[in-house]
Formats: sequence, C-alpha cells, structure tokens
Amino acid sequence: MFRTLRLDAVLVQAVIAGALSFAHLHDLAAAAGQDGWKAWAYPVSVDLLLVAAWRRMRTDTANRDAWLWFAIALIASLGANVATAGLLDMNHVPAWLRILVAGWPALAFLGGTLLAHAPHPEPAPEPEPVADLVVERTPEPAPELPPAEPAAQEPLPEPAPAEVPPEAVPSAPAVPVPPALLAHAQKIADAHRAQTGAPIDAETLRTRHGMPAALADSIALQLA
Repeated sequence: MFRTLRLDAVLVQAVIAGALSFAHLHDLAAAAGQDGWKAWAYPVSVDLLLVAAWRRMRTDTANRDAWLWFAIALIASLGANVATAGLLDMNHVPAWLRILVAGWPALAFLGGTLLAHAPHPEPAPEPEPVADLVVERTPEPAPELPPAEPAAQEPLPEPAPAEVPPEAVPSAPAVPVPPALLAHAQKIADAHRAQTGAPIDAETLRTRHGMPAALADSIALQLA
C-alpha cells in the first residue's frame, strides 16, 4: 500500500526561501573575495548555525545563548539578501564587509561549539507508580483484665457517746462560800423567786450585793 505524496505549501515555501538565501550568501561571499568552493561553504555554515540554534531553543527555551546565535545567523542571512538586492555594488565591496565575511567561519565555529556542548536541562523525574498494597491486619486479642477483688467492707462507725447536758453535770463550787453567807443568799433567792417566779442568777446576786463574780457564780450554783 503506497502513500499518496502531497505537496505542503509551507514546505514548498521553505525550500524556495532556503534556495534564494543560499544563492544570496554565495554571491555575497564571492563578491567579498571568497571564490571557488569557499563561496559555497558560507551559506552552508550560516544555515547550519541557524538550524542548530533553532533546535536548541526548542529544547531549552530559557537558554539565552541559543537566542543570541539564532539572531546572529538570521541577521547574516537577511543581510545577504538585502545586500544583493541592488543596494550594494557587488564589484566594489567595502572593506568592513570583507572583514565580516572573512571572520564568519571562526564566529560560526564558536557558536556551534557553544550550542553543542552547553548542558541540557534535566527532565523532571516522573513519579513511580505505587501499587496499592492491601495489608491485612490481624486483630490483636483484647488484654485480659485481672479478676476484680472483692471490695473491702469498711467498718461501721462507732456511735458517738451521748453528750450530757452541762446542767446535769454537778460541778463543785470554784470558791468556798461561808455557811452564813450562803444562808443569807438563800433568803434573798427565796424572796426573788416569790417576786419574779424565777430562780435568781449570778448576775443579780453580784449586782445587788456587790460581791465578786466568782463568788456570785459559786452561790448561784449551790442555790440552783
């Protein structure tokens, strides 16, 4: 099965432009004093430098050297096209143009060497596919709990001893009372009970008879 050959308009245009540029570079080199095979080598050198710079620009767009040498080769090609369009007397080429044509091989060799030996950017490493691993985990046995110890029975609180009211505890008189004074105080207490209906207290005895507080307390305890 044969494929049908189809002419591409862009490809045809590229061939025509390359042939014309090649011829113009040859004519300019021949006019600058490069005769014979040397005149044909100049367009090959310019086109090779242009292609090398273009390929380096495609692989490394951030490389400024590739852009620089591409611009130099493009200016050389366009300059030859313009110079051979009747703007330059091909029979009397200026000295500066002869110098540029003579120095072009060294310049092209320098550019080609720098483009060929410049470090290439390393592609970013692709992440390795990680296979989904199914890890079966064996359930761990539950830890055995120690047997529960019986709760210790707390001793019942002992009943507190019954408090005896202070009135029921007989207390001995703190100060000895003479019998005569006690008999006189008994009469006063009886009279006070008859008048008020309540037993006399130590404060009343101290206030009426002007006796000390300790003595009044002892008499009140004995009369109670």
